[in-house]
Amino acid sequence: MEKKVFHPEMNYSDFKENRFDKAILAVGSAENHGFHLPFGTDTLVAQALAMEVAKRVEGMLVLPPIPYGVSFHYQDFPFTLTLRPETLIEVLKDVLTSTIEQGINRIIILNGHDGNIAPLEVASRTIKVKHPDAVIAVLDAWWVKAGELLPKDTFEVWDGLGHAGEGESSIMLFLYPQFCRMENARGVVPELPEGPDIKWKFNELTPYGATGDPTKATVEKGQKMFEALVSYVVSFIREMDREGWRYGLKKKI
Repeated sequence: MEKKVFHPEMNYSDFKENRFDKAILAVGSAENHGFHLPFGTDTLVAQALAMEVAKRVEGMLVLPPIPYGVSFHYQDFPFTLTLRPETLIEVLKDVLTSTIEQGINRIIILNGHDGNIAPLEVASRTIKVKHPDAVIAVLDAWWVKAGELLPKDTFEVWDGLGHAGEGESSIMLFLYPQFCRMENARGVVPELPEGPDIKWKFNELTPYGATGDPTKATVEKGQKMFEALVSYVVSFIREMDREGWRYGLKKKI
């Protein structure tokens, strides 16, 4: 029988038998993803990554995902639901604190949405200071990391970037083709000046709810992205396991 790793699917006996010593948390959003991808794309992708990682390493508990994010910059496109940044920070702090107080203080967070990056930084740093023995590692932008891990010629437009663009549409085609309506896919590469980061609203960048070029998405690209990301996180965890989750000044000077 396949071992249970997903918190909502297990009971106390399952938990004790598996001897979990680390946990992984997917953080997503509930927002428009163009005319072709589901509202839960960010949660679905992050959770799929978390589940696959947990299957490949020992002792990894998959926490219930957080399906809401900070999405107010996308809310001109229906049907977007959003948390306030301070709300997400408090939710994250509570989940991290609960996990640590339940006896697991090695935590990986897989983030699926750009608006969550700043709240994740604030929450994880706050909890780290409060619980110095905890190790909290965050993959805050898998869509960027995938482009770094794969050959440069993998993507055709804008390095595969974009909200519901080539990369994100590809990984969804691989994971959840039943939720994709690619016949409706449209996108645009926005013109952004070089220099300091402009804090845009999404309707300033696209009329389609999507940036990049989702029409270039393929299942094959999505499979390469998924495997590269899972392997990257698994390699990190295995290295941390070998080092006893110690880092920095491992020896006294």
